[in-house]
Amino acid sequence: MFGNEIKQIRISRNLTQTEVAKATGLPQNTISWIESDKGIANIRQCVALADYYGITLDELIGREIKNKNY
Repeated sequence: MFGNEIKQIRISRNLTQTEVAKATGLPQNTISWIESDKGIANIRQCVALADYYGITLDELIGREIKNKNY
């Protein structure tokens, strides 16, 4: 799962779950749920987090594109 990647982004920016919740409009318990891999964030939640952190969805979930030549 990708909850740990999301948690590491938050921690690296010295943010609390409460701060992220206030800024994104997501409930704090939802952020906790995502970070602890108890469930999978929906696309709206992922977009809100990626937008807040100023990163792509790929970066949010720790995905690396190995071959960009389709």
